[in-house]
Amino acid sequence: MKKGLFTLITCIAMCYTGNILYAVDSQDAPDSQKTVVKAGNPVFPGWYADPEAIVYGDKYWIYPTYSARYEDQLFFDCFSSPDLVNWTKHEKILTSKDVTWANKAMWAPGVISKDGKYYLFFGANDVHPGEIGGIGVAVADKPEGPYKDHIGKPLINDVVNGAQPIDQFIFLDKDGTYYMLYGGWRHCNIVKLNADFTALVPFEDSTIYKEITPENYVEGPFMFIKDGKYYFMWSEGGWTGPDYSVAYAIADSPFGPFKRIGKILKQDPSIATGAGHHSCINVPGTDKWYIVYHRRPLGERDGNSRVTCIDEMIFDENGFIKPVKMTFEGVSPQPVK
Repeated sequence: MKKGLFTLITCIAMCYTGNILYAVDSQDAPDSQKTVVKAGNPVFPGWYADPEAIVYGDKYWIYPTYSARYEDQLFFDCFSSPDLVNWTKHEKILTSKDVTWANKAMWAPGVISKDGKYYLFFGANDVHPGEIGGIGVAVADKPEGPYKDHIGKPLINDVVNGAQPIDQFIFLDKDGTYYMLYGGWRHCNIVKLNADFTALVPFEDSTIYKEITPENYVEGPFMFIKDGKYYFMWSEGGWTGPDYSVAYAIADSPFGPFKRIGKILKQDPSIATGAGHHSCINVPGTDKWYIVYHRRPLGERDGNSRVTCIDEMIFDENGFIKPVKMTFEGVSPQPVK
């Protein structure tokens, strides 16, 4: 291989020093001369899926599913970064040993902080009617844990409105209300959380669960507010297949109605397949947005072979999301403002 081509390829190579992952400008350069360029995709090694991204203080955090067979998904790792490029791994922040009722399929964390505590909501046991499992809550004093079971049982165990209790996302509305959106099996519910996240509370009409399922919804809900509008996003297709993708809608309320606008993330035969189950990051104090998602490397056939990636998410002049271009290079450094 010619030297010039080798240097071009290695300029986006991912390297390790201890638990810290970074991109370098040359594989041959001594440590003192290594220069961070772009994060590269995937942003950290290993099979990780369903990434939930959030900003805590002066760092970005990603809480993913450890992507393995259901029986082996018995713990969560998380990753932190000051700039979206250099990532530190925090291992085993919550395990099945910390949750007496969980015995398999711990996945898809949803995270939030409140009153100096850090909360990690998770699905466990791939629950079906009549079984024990569903959505649990864990709590810690630090973003990296260790986390412990908050209530000693599932917060939601039952299938309501057809929604399997998985893939929860915690949403803080502009009026200070904490909601949770969740649901698999092509149905999505929204519920209201109480002050310490130990129970659900009724809406004004005395109902507890409201279905907000949009067209083509499968799983993986996510919501954010931009310019006063509520953007609701979700995953479509089959999670083990190449057609996994992300679509969205916009409404004036977290309850919708949500009319599907279209897909903004899907497979690219030159990059990867199975791109979905995402979250989004807005760099504080800026108009920069990024989508954090998993995808399946080309040539991989195992449904669990998924990696976490970050690419830019751009809005047009009317507030619509432009189709996301997946890349191998990833994003440039973006320190938290």
